[in-house]
Amino acid sequence: MYVVVAGGGKVGANLTRSLIAMGHEVTLIEQRRDRFERLEQELEHQVQHGDATEMWVLERAGLARPPDIVIAATGDDEDNIVICQLAKERYGVPKVIARVNDPRNQPHFDLLGISPTVCATLNLLALVEHEVPEHGLVHLLDLRQEDLAVVEVQIEPNSPSVGARIADLRLPEGAQVISVVRGGQARLGDGALRLEPGDQVLAVLKRGVEEEVRRALLRR
Repeated sequence: MYVVVAGGGKVGANLTRSLIAMGHEVTLIEQRRDRFERLEQELEHQVQHGDATEMWVLERAGLARPPDIVIAATGDDEDNIVICQLAKERYGVPKVIARVNDPRNQPHFDLLGISPTVCATLNLLALVEHEVPEHGLVHLLDLRQEDLAVVEVQIEPNSPSVGARIADLRLPEGAQVISVVRGGQARLGDGALRLEPGDQVLAVLKRGVEEEVRRALLRR
């Protein structure tokens, strides 16, 4: 697999090293001269100097082939958007992955159809939320292109859903229980299964109905 990585900071450089160790062909593009020179000593011909938002730099890196994946991992969200757009629309790259530095910029990536994206801040927040859930519902995965989310809800001892069959839950339209984790064992969301305190309910739902799901499972 041929991969082009834009951005030779810690994220881009470590990603490049890992991909090379896995046996993939990789070209890393880095704009800063000092950083490029350090990487060149290590990676030699696999790193190129230049601004990855400029077409001639991308073409020199081999986007005319095109590569299998372009990863925009710079520290600037605007640059990552431009790199992904050029890769998809100008060069027909089949797969792009973008780093999102500021979570507030995620809607811009979504609007332009740049997916998948990786945001370290949001990933860390999700882990914190999972360990200390504030409202009983934790987002595990957002499927932005499909406008869906996978969430986890832990059933409390005094929840009205305790003892209820999954088929009898008053879930909103667009929400469905897919699995129940009990005692470390996952069970499919069979409609006849009755919920017990401590159950971790995994559900897939349309974005925007989270509060209705919370009410159905947890509201006293």
